[in-house]
Amino acid sequence: MTKTFKTARNTRTLVIRGIVIGAMALLATGCGKKERPKADLAASQVTTIGVNAYLWRASLDALSFMPLLQTDSNGGVIVTDWYTNPKNPGERMKVTVSIVDKDLRADALRVAASRQISTTGQWVDAPVQAVTVQKLEDIILTKARDLRRASITG
Repeated sequence: MTKTFKTARNTRTLVIRGIVIGAMALLATGCGKKERPKADLAASQVTTIGVNAYLWRASLDALSFMPLLQTDSNGGVIVTDWYTNPKNPGERMKVTVSIVDKDLRADALRVAASRQISTTGQWVDAPVQAVTVQKLEDIILTKARDLRRASITG
């Protein structure tokens, strides 16, 4: 037999075995006459406001110390006004959070930050460290997961 014929035969055998195992698994789960109870878990896709409610609430909580300039729960956008930390009056930050999906997923959240520093009485744009934005994303995602867990447990 040629090598390609053996490979085709082995592939066909594996496919047939996979179909048989899948059919057996399907039959085994359907053998019980009892109806499966529906899971009463908090959905990861809560969309009464247009975006994932856990991400939305967590974002508002995480940014609660900053003045809000604009919020759009249907579009999933939160824009803060400039915030100056009283401990560092020569620097200010502005944050925009976008929730781009209805699922509670890390890639459904986008955070952008702007930073300015005061030099000779004028505010000048300054770079924002990537770790700052990443840390804020982590805080929001952790809060969202905690909110979801809390709604599951009770």
